[in-house]
Amino acid sequence: MEYIPQIIFILILGLFGFLIYRRIRQISSNIKLGKDVDLSDNKGQRLKNMILVAFGQKKMFKRPIPAFLHLLIYIGFVLINIEILEIIIDGIYGSHRVAAPILGDFYVGLINFFEFLAVGVLFSCVVFLIRRNVLRINRFKKIEMVGWPSLDANLILIIEILLMVAILGMNGADGILQQRGTDHYVQTGSFFFSASLFGWLSSFETATLVLIERAAWWFHIVGIFAFALYVTYSKHLHIFLAFPNTYYGKLDPKGKMNNMNEITNEVKMMLGMPVEGDNTPPPEGMRFGAKDVNDLTWKNLMDAYSCTECGRCTSECPANLTGKKLSPRKIMMDTRDRLEDVGKNGLDDGKSLLGDYITKEEINACTNCNACVEACPVNINPLDIILQTRRYVAMEESGSPDSWNAMFQNVETNFAPWKFGVQDRFNWSNELKEGK
Repeated sequence: MEYIPQIIFILILGLFGFLIYRRIRQISSNIKLGKDVDLSDNKGQRLKNMILVAFGQKKMFKRPIPAFLHLLIYIGFVLINIEILEIIIDGIYGSHRVAAPILGDFYVGLINFFEFLAVGVLFSCVVFLIRRNVLRINRFKKIEMVGWPSLDANLILIIEILLMVAILGMNGADGILQQRGTDHYVQTGSFFFSASLFGWLSSFETATLVLIERAAWWFHIVGIFAFALYVTYSKHLHIFLAFPNTYYGKLDPKGKMNNMNEITNEVKMMLGMPVEGDNTPPPEGMRFGAKDVNDLTWKNLMDAYSCTECGRCTSECPANLTGKKLSPRKIMMDTRDRLEDVGKNGLDDGKSLLGDYITKEEINACTNCNACVEACPVNINPLDIILQTRRYVAMEESGSPDSWNAMFQNVETNFAPWKFGVQDRFNWSNELKEGK
């Protein structure tokens, strides 16, 4: 009977480990549906970007107050979970605070530091709940945030609050049980923040305190396992994907557009110009631009899974600010939703990213200004997906607006967007020469 808790713990650990592994494999498989692109260059610069943007959260601090609170949650949650290692060992071997005798006084200081962070996480989560549900910040009220996205954000904050309360409650009950000399509870001394609960907890009998401590212990560790699994289905997947996503982010100037090499080379060959690299013509049946997720690159798909749904991109988008339907955040959320559907049902489900998830009205509203790319705290590039879907509409469907098609024709015939020949381009200056 004494080994039953250990057996249950190992079974729970194995179950969540299996479910998380299976989900990670599914996400990896979905991302690999994208076309290959080589992003192995400039490793030093990429590493620097990852450290500054993902770990240092450099771009978050353009809005310092929410950035500081977010950093507090991030650092707190990551460092506090170091304690999970001790809890896992205790759960497997049936021990209690196995690290305390090894670390001595340092252990007390470490747990005090973790409690300080737990209080900081509690405070930050409460502030974020108020911002979302009381102050109702505008970027959290957009149409794409109705329903599950809004509930998801609130659930994460509530779960984090409960996990932090569990830590403090567990330590508080543990401290009193130590004072009472209860078997199994290693003498470490009380901890600063959880000691504030002594006045309330000390009124309980020892058996009740053991129940409270064990319940908080189990809630915390099972909650962490469940949270880790839940994150893989949530926008909070960026906790993990922010690092590879910023590492593989675009290094070229933001205004640089990627050409289709096959088209560029074909045009050069028609004009008798030298062709760089492979001069093989485009394969028969090749799709120009992107209609579905498999036409995008794997980096585009990683972008979709890395989206934090913070809405900074949409709040900076001039098209959205003027009432257009375009929301860069929605573009990323739609791409992720389509990718999830493809992962479940396959590509031949009668749907496509363009048309069923993202509309032409949305992509045509984009001004190519790169404001969304600049605003994103984890270097996501919604513009690249917009350009690729817009390229498909123009080249495969000839479905661009009439004014655009007229411009395309002028560029092709006159090498300029205007409807007059090259020889007439500077006629406007004749009046200046004549002194008029």
